Amino acid sequence: MAPKKELRKEPAKAAPAPPPPAPEPPKEPVFDPKSVMIDFSSDQIEGVESNNHVTVSLISEFKEAFALFDRTPTCEMKITYAQCGDVLRALGQNPTNAEVMKVLGKPKPEEMNQKMLDFETFLPMLQHITRNKDQGTYEDFVEGLKVFDKEGNGTVMGAELRHVLATLGEKMSESEVEQLLAGHEDSNGCVNYEAFAKHILSG
Repeated sequence: MAPKKELRKEPAKAAPAPPPPAPEPPKEPVFDPKSVMIDFSSDQIEGVESNNHVTVSLISEFKEAFALFDRTPTCEMKITYAQCGDVLRALGQNPTNAEVMKVLGKPKPEEMNQKMLDFETFLPMLQHITRNKDQGTYEDFVEGLKVFDKEGNGTVMGAELRHVLATLGEKMSESEVEQLLAGHEDSNGCVNYEAFAKHILSG
């Protein structure tokens, strides 16, 4: 009988070290409607004229707009979560869907048409959105103006910038455009848009 060959066991290979855990993204603070102080001013809401009783007057206007979205059979002054963004936009705000979901407490998709919201709960949400209007950063302005930089040299044609400011978005008057561009055009009629963006943001 042939002798049994001893099987040599190869040393076990060390398992590769697991990758270090990814750092947790910073947690967003949860929106708490009770922590919001209601204090509207006319300049926070577009298209509303100032008067002596601004907050009271505005709130009654908000209530009226809110009521237009109320689909409850007995007019309970309630809207669905899904309507919250529409009401905010009807009141002159422009929140992203992510911002709307945040103030609603990030509900599940199936809750959007089931859960209801009354006016007293909605009001702090509106106040929060009006206070957090995104004004645009320096990078946003530069990125937007870079589109008109045909030569890729950091400048845009003053004439083109005048046209854009007077005809797109919130249109400016000719005198406002001239005031804004004063001292920014070089001898070739070009504007350094990075310096221009800094000037705009400095107020």
